[in-house]
Amino acid sequence: MANPLKGEVIRLYKTMLYLGREYPKGAAYFRGRLKSAFMKNKDVTDPEQIKKLVARGDFVIKELEALYFLRKYRAMKKRYYEPEE
Repeated sequence: MANPLKGEVIRLYKTMLYLGREYPKGAAYFRGRLKSAFMKNKDVTDPEQIKKLVARGDFVIKELEALYFLRKYRAMKKRYYEPEE
């Protein structure tokens, strides 16, 4: 029987892969780290453990989004405001 959380894990992987395009160290670096993280946990079969890992992945997505918004905010601030001394 297929795991009912498989779709959730695939969604998480695709979302993180999409967000990794703008990663500061490069998309190739992010993709390698993402793949190794998912491969490390590929043998987990307990649904509760999978739910915890998916929740952790959702947290990482929120952190990445915050990182990108902060980077964009800093760039805008640098362009339009005078440096404070």
